[in-house]
Amino acid sequence: MLLAIENVLTDEELAYARELFTRAKFIDGRVTAGELAAKVKYNLQLPAGAAETQALTGLVHNSLHRNALFVSAALPRVVCAPLFNRYVPGMDFGIHVDNAIRIGEVTLRTDLAGTLFLSEPDEYEGGELLIEDTYGVQRIKLSAGSLVLYPAGSLHQVEVINSGHRDVAVFWVQSMVRDIAQRSLLFQLDASIQSLRSRDPESPEIVSLVGCYHNLLRLWADI
Repeated sequence: MLLAIENVLTDEELAYARELFTRAKFIDGRVTAGELAAKVKYNLQLPAGAAETQALTGLVHNSLHRNALFVSAALPRVVCAPLFNRYVPGMDFGIHVDNAIRIGEVTLRTDLAGTLFLSEPDEYEGGELLIEDTYGVQRIKLSAGSLVLYPAGSLHQVEVINSGHRDVAVFWVQSMVRDIAQRSLLFQLDASIQSLRSRDPESPEIVSLVGCYHNLLRLWADI
């Protein structure tokens, strides 16, 4: 499942994140790449220990956990500390698959990957995120403050930047529900429940559907 989520960051949070990017000092992004990815990764990255990185990490985590659509789709058990990347002209990230396990302060299985855009689409040329899914290659270039969430096992790449700069936060999620099909069914069921609640909040079917949702989650969750 590939899902775009708009306005993950508020205007104030986005402005703060962009201001932190303007004063930060970047390093070679290959320091956090796996052996194969390092051969095709060409970008800049904030150091993990930088003050800006710590502030941005808290901001992104808070925004994700309060976003009902993200929580419903990802059912997050663990969200790793994001990588904060910048692409300038000539930089790209060739086609690759993310490592199945990320080892760090928190070790997790990468069920889902997320890219949170911090630059507006008209601030750079090129730089589209290409993701291969069931329906072919999807070209992603979202507004600043918006997020794309997709299976971490997907082949994906970032096309070369021709002008401007592309700032993003990239992170991975270990879901409480490992199986993609099960997670997708839960997401669809939750969306249907929310739609019914908005149309008919007193509907007697809501309690039964919520019960089905939680019993399935109880059956499938790995915590």
